[in-house]
Amino acid sequence: MSGIWGLFAGSALIIGAVAGYFFKIPQRIIAAIMAFGAGVLMSAVSFELLNEAYTVGGVYNVILGFLLGASIFTAANVYLARSGAKHRKRSGKKMLSGNGSESSGPAIAVGSIIDGIPESIAIGLTMIEGGVVSTATVVAIFLSNIPEGLSSSAGLKTIGWNATRVFLLWIGVTICTGFSSLAGYTIFGQFDPAIISIVLSLSAGGILAMLVDTMIPEAFSETHNLAGMITVMGFIISFILSKLG
Repeated sequence: MSGIWGLFAGSALIIGAVAGYFFKIPQRIIAAIMAFGAGVLMSAVSFELLNEAYTVGGVYNVILGFLLGASIFTAANVYLARSGAKHRKRSGKKMLSGNGSESSGPAIAVGSIIDGIPESIAIGLTMIEGGVVSTATVVAIFLSNIPEGLSSSAGLKTIGWNATRVFLLWIGVTICTGFSSLAGYTIFGQFDPAIISIVLSLSAGGILAMLVDTMIPEAFSETHNLAGMITVMGFIISFILSKLG
């Protein structure tokens, strides 16, 4: 069941990809949607993942996992940036700058998968306690995946990717999110609560680092002074969902 929830959350990437590839959406709108998605994920990290990690394993495990997750993602992101995937979530001309070109395709694909792994593992981990998925976490990741797929696909089209290549990428990423979510539940569910706490925090740290490195730059690129307000709206809506869930 956890794998199905992971596939559901990942399917939003395909929805966003369709919108970003086939429709001419103004960059300001794409940036605003990205800002909203960033706020949604920030709230999920704060009130779902870290809160659960603290409850299960205490403060020291939270600190260890959070910093470890951020470190792992940052190291991977630095390598991918040098390989041509620095602007993989950008929709406009920025995608063309630096190494953004046809030759950067493999790095963009790998980067997209790495971006989604912490989120999907987190979905499976939230099911460990009680066997019920966190609705707020799934909704938060689903909502944040739409602007991610939208922005990235618009950018990939800019650098010359055809529709088949773009959608094969996002279908592959969606399948990986399903397996990662399943692994989060089946594999880590067998471990000690301290390990679960660390992995939850690790996922949270990876997600937050990903937000700052990849999503927020796109969100700020066009909305500027409105980016903060739009992000806050996403944050508070996700917060309300977490309380209702």
